[in-house]
Amino acid sequence: MKTFLKTLLFTLLLLPITLVAQNRINISARLYEDTKTLVIQQEIFFVNTSEDSLETLFFNDWANSFASKQSKLAKRFAENYDRRFHLASTEARGSTKIKSISDSQYQLLDFKRVKKSEDILEVKLRDALPPGETQQIFLNYEIHIPDARFTGYGALDDGDFNLKYWFIAPAVYDGSWQYYSNKNLDDLYMVPTDFNIDISFKKDYLLINELKQKQNNITESSEYKTVHLEGDNRNNTTIYFRQNSDFLETQTDAVTVITNISNSKVIPERESLIIDKVIGYLDKNLGDYPFEKLVISNIDYKENPVYGLNQLPDFFSPFPEDFKYELKILKTAINNYVDRTLFINPRKDKWVADAVKMNIMMRYMDDFYPKLKVLGTLNRYWIARQFNISKLEFNDQYNLLYMHMARLNLDQSLDTPKDSLIKFNVNIANAYKAASGVNYLSEYLSDTLINNSIREFYNENQLKLTNPSNLELKIKSKTTENLDWFFNDFVKTRKNIDFKFNEVHKNGDSLTIQLRNKTGILVPIPVYGMQGDSIVSKTWVKGFKKEKEISISAENIDRVAINAEGFVPEYNRRNNYKKINPFLGINKPFQFKLFQDIEDPSKNQVFFMPVAEYNFYDGLKLGVKMYNKTLLSKNFSYKIEPQYGFKSDKVTGSAGFTYTQNLEEGNLFAIRYGMSGALSSYAPDALYKRYSPFITFAFRPDDFRSDKRQYLTVRNINVYRDESNFISNEDPNYSVFNVQYTNSSPGVINALSWNTDFQLAQKFSKLSVTAKYRKVFLNNRQFDLRFFGGTFLYNDTRSDGDYFSFATDRPTDYLFNYNYYGRSESSGLFSQQLILAEGGFKSQLDTPFGNQWLTSINTSTTLWNFIHGYVDVGLIKNQGDPARFLYDSGIRTVLVEDYFEIFLPIHSSNGWELGQKNYDQKIRFIVTLDIGTMLSLFTRKWY
Repeated sequence: MKTFLKTLLFTLLLLPITLVAQNRINISARLYEDTKTLVIQQEIFFVNTSEDSLETLFFNDWANSFASKQSKLAKRFAENYDRRFHLASTEARGSTKIKSISDSQYQLLDFKRVKKSEDILEVKLRDALPPGETQQIFLNYEIHIPDARFTGYGALDDGDFNLKYWFIAPAVYDGSWQYYSNKNLDDLYMVPTDFNIDISFKKDYLLINELKQKQNNITESSEYKTVHLEGDNRNNTTIYFRQNSDFLETQTDAVTVITNISNSKVIPERESLIIDKVIGYLDKNLGDYPFEKLVISNIDYKENPVYGLNQLPDFFSPFPEDFKYELKILKTAINNYVDRTLFINPRKDKWVADAVKMNIMMRYMDDFYPKLKVLGTLNRYWIARQFNISKLEFNDQYNLLYMHMARLNLDQSLDTPKDSLIKFNVNIANAYKAASGVNYLSEYLSDTLINNSIREFYNENQLKLTNPSNLELKIKSKTTENLDWFFNDFVKTRKNIDFKFNEVHKNGDSLTIQLRNKTGILVPIPVYGMQGDSIVSKTWVKGFKKEKEISISAENIDRVAINAEGFVPEYNRRNNYKKINPFLGINKPFQFKLFQDIEDPSKNQVFFMPVAEYNFYDGLKLGVKMYNKTLLSKNFSYKIEPQYGFKSDKVTGSAGFTYTQNLEEGNLFAIRYGMSGALSSYAPDALYKRYSPFITFAFRPDDFRSDKRQYLTVRNINVYRDESNFISNEDPNYSVFNVQYTNSSPGVINALSWNTDFQLAQKFSKLSVTAKYRKVFLNNRQFDLRFFGGTFLYNDTRSDGDYFSFATDRPTDYLFNYNYYGRSESSGLFSQQLILAEGGFKSQLDTPFGNQWLTSINTSTTLWNFIHGYVDVGLIKNQGDPARFLYDSGIRTVLVEDYFEIFLPIHSSNGWELGQKNYDQKIRFIVTLDIGTMLSLFTRKWY
């Protein structure tokens, strides 16, 4: 290695030291495949293009973001519920080792890593760098390449390598330093830079890269070969090393495309034609690509796929294989085409690049597939055409997925920094919001104006630093319309757009229409005169604050509509229709459908769905659910679900009505009002009826990415129970006033939540506190701790039994909160179902209830893989008896944490349980069959 380093240094000394107009990077590197190491000698010419003298320079050393499990990259993985990095070894994670940093006089320079940013270097210059001058910096360092399983880039299991952000890059100075840590967002910010790279590696590898490439002569005795790469005006250079390359070249009229995106069901000739078609479109509608080669890889596509129905498995895909391949090439080519040529701050100003990309994407679909529906070939089937989603154009999905987040009150402004966006918004919603916004502008101004503006903006700002104001100035220069509503309100705020009709009156041959702006955002809105579903007239109304009155012709109009074509990304279109002479005041017809569908704002939709449930007393319960919930959330929703129990031969069911008031500003983000009710069997011969009005206040921090939440719920639970011959039922009917406060901070590494619960009834009142903590250590061991403490404030139910008492292992669930499958069973399989509440013990102890107070601590820790050991301890107090100490211990097998678990008792206050008879009846289990609850395991990382 010493000989190699001397050679590299000699090579660098021979490089000419000249004045440069922009940053230049010269690199000599050797890849050691066996040790997954890059040894690098690097020369950087940093040009001070600002008006300030610089005493320090900052550099992005993103390869070192993998070095620590406390880095910002590591925290990002944890926030996305990904444990792989946290559990990885030091060897697998990778790092950078800086040996020296010196100036043009070969004087060593002081450097340090920025506090709490392991991947940012701060280098102190010996003399200040004046404006317009160039500073030469030499760096000598080694990079240990991380495993590719974390980000897709790094060392692959088969010995190949994907290298991105593998070298130290100067940060941007534009009056202030623009540097930030790697967070796996693919958003390194660099000024246009000229590269000269000599990289050596084993000769049985192939190198794939976009730069101009020249290979040195290789002798038969040589084990290594060296490839020279060079390219100007670049903002990065990704290198792929392959022992057996799957990359293929396609020569188009504009550029050579190198890709390993392939589809075994599409013939190579057809793939080449598709690539040529896509590149030709980009060349025509954006402008010339300034480089000779464009590499688009599978990993590029995986980082930013086309989300939608085209991602369904092949056996159910509604699109032909050719089309799916074309979408992959289109999306990836557009991304790389723009990202490599438009030098805009990708973390702060992501929306501008999104607007350019999505505009081209939508235009491509309109030009080549104008009649394509989002269901694709499924529209051939009669059953598919019965759903409103079958009418959805392919490009309509962008507005739909953005509105999905708006309805959840999780949308974020377009100018939100990329690292502050929640995952769904980073990957999908904000790009789609940008698409919706550009389409909105196109409809308001004209397609030609917007398309020309984007093309000119792209060409005028290509290969130089730019910012959103340049796009704004370009569009505004082509119109006299005031567009502040778009660039200030739509882009920079998360205000929703929502209009409705107040009054509509016919006055002779005209209609007087009173509009109401429900949110106050000053945006233009179209108003339509309609005859049935046909548009008769269209009138643009300029933005107004509260209410506005307009007049339109009444000729051939039987109803009016706001935003009938749906191109305005409006929060609620269900209040946008008004009949001129409504029958019984009904402005929209009712629509009854089997199964859930997307929203049809012109109809009052009611959906039906068959349902099946089970409990021990009713047996299999079949029924039908009637509801109004569409694929987009609604403020008001209802569900009515009658069922029939085949075992009990009884009608059961449930119903719920809720209204959610979303609040855009402040930590209180939602208030939910509602009423729920249920009818079911609680014993072999008895039903219970439960109804509960409630109100919940939901709070979140200012950081939307934080999963911390606080909830305050006030409710009144009313229970009516039939008398039963199987269980004691001294107090069959009761009402409990309940106040709960929950503070939750879930996480994949550290999780902490706690809640307080106050209950007030005619015969008792109680107060309890529950806290849970979970920690996953660096060695992959997990520790769980739970505390419960509860006391009666008064209790007049003791003479009637323990129905309202605190339970050590199996709460009676008198509020009917828990999903017991056999809630009244004291023996048999269903009595072994464990609900981790109140005492949380796993063994059935001889003091199962406490009518005065109860405290307990439940702990468990990893023994091996999914096998954990648990210990529970507690004190229980019954009136007239001294407090008793209880404990149990055993083995916990975690199949799916909190959802499917088995507990095997070993020792407890009952003694050695393993040696006692009927041990199989002492085993406890947690099982969750609710599909919605299980789905939250997979969706939590997105929201």
